[in-house]
Amino acid sequence: MNAPHPSSDDLAVESLERLVERIDTSIEELERARARAERLLAERRSGRPWLELVTAEDRPLVVESISTVLGTLATAGHTWRREQAAALHREDVSINRIAALFGVTRQRISALLRETGGGPTG
Repeated sequence: MNAPHPSSDDLAVESLERLVERIDTSIEELERARARAERLLAERRSGRPWLELVTAEDRPLVVESISTVLGTLATAGHTWRREQAAALHREDVSINRIAALFGVTRQRISALLRETGGGPTG
């Protein structure tokens, strides 16, 4: 195996750092959404009608907050997976091995590597 290429691995490190930041932010946002959902649940159990609850809820709605978190994590996770695959490939790890490590097909890894400009073309 080749030694890591520090400048190339910076992208993998940066994407992992961004993922960690997004996870931390997501935890905070989900905690706020959970607290709001608990309040809605308590108000509903006290007899308030759904229309009143939904129209009185501040934006973003609980469901909007959750959707935003999921989208943010999906994007950051995809970037991390792509850069991690590229870093492994630069260390001469085979596409088949990367696919096995990630639990996906070799075609998926080839597609990820093409996104980075460092993958196979065919």
